[in-house]
Amino acid sequence: MSGFAVRRGSVGSIKALWEGRILKNQEEIQRPKPKDQDGLNRLSDVWENRIVLAKLKEKLVNEDGRLIFRLEKEEWKTLPQALVHLTQVQEWQIHRTGLQSIPNFICRFEHVVVLDLSRNAINVIPREIGEMRRLRELLLSYNQLKDIPEELGRCENLERLELAMNGNLSDLPSELSQLKKLCYLDLSMNRFLSLPECVVGLAGLQWLDMGGNHLQGLPADIHRMGNLHTLWLQRNELKELPENLSLLQSLETLVLSNNRLRDIPAQMEGMANLRFVNFRDNPLTLDVVLFNKTQQEEGEDEDREMFGLDFMHMYIQEARRRDMMST
Repeated sequence: MSGFAVRRGSVGSIKALWEGRILKNQEEIQRPKPKDQDGLNRLSDVWENRIVLAKLKEKLVNEDGRLIFRLEKEEWKTLPQALVHLTQVQEWQIHRTGLQSIPNFICRFEHVVVLDLSRNAINVIPREIGEMRRLRELLLSYNQLKDIPEELGRCENLERLELAMNGNLSDLPSELSQLKKLCYLDLSMNRFLSLPECVVGLAGLQWLDMGGNHLQGLPADIHRMGNLHTLWLQRNELKELPENLSLLQSLETLVLSNNRLRDIPAQMEGMANLRFVNFRDNPLTLDVVLFNKTQQEEGEDEDREMFGLDFMHMYIQEARRRDMMST
């Protein structure tokens, strides 16, 4: 009997000890945190930031004397605050990361000249972008932008702006006309119904792509873009061309395929610097054949030239001849 009593007492002691530890643990959980707990949390944050910063530093590369921060095919929906310790970076290249926003602290990167964030999920550009006065290239194609902040017009050294394939982008703020050094602008594959007034006011613009939009006409004062040498207008809804288009005497390349054009303005005959033009897939009124069937089968170049520069001149001459016959 005594042995049984001892064993039973032992079990009771263990149970009491265990229950006592549980009670003590519960009391510690409910007890107010010590005053230095916030300090411990801050210390933990510091170490976490150091770990993140070390990981970010691995993404730095030096190419031709330029320090580049490069992220590709890694999931970074937001960029960590620790990035501000890398303000000496001159170029960002962040592609296919799922990035949803540009951080407000972007303005602290005063040495950045190229900001390439194409092929992400960015839906807003912070107003602080206007403080990046040294920025020369802003590449944001293939994102989800709906509008552009007017503050971008303060980036006085911006030379290249790419905003292609942003689903709901249909307008630009008038302040962008202040970008006097902008020479390259890509607005293709968006929802523009007309050429933004601020774009027409960019006198220094040399290369413009408005292809794949819903343009229904071109402004009568399009000739204000006197330095333009390349103009892409394919896959729009253009039904006619303004006569002043012929005043773009610097224009060398003009692509007008896949529109709804019925005629070619006779004034375009005087565009002396025009080297390449494409009127393919337009319901033009006159049926002008430049090559015979055998020549058409010789290759793609001949096929493309069927609606090129020679075709344009022949079309205008044929239209003139028919006008003379009808009078």
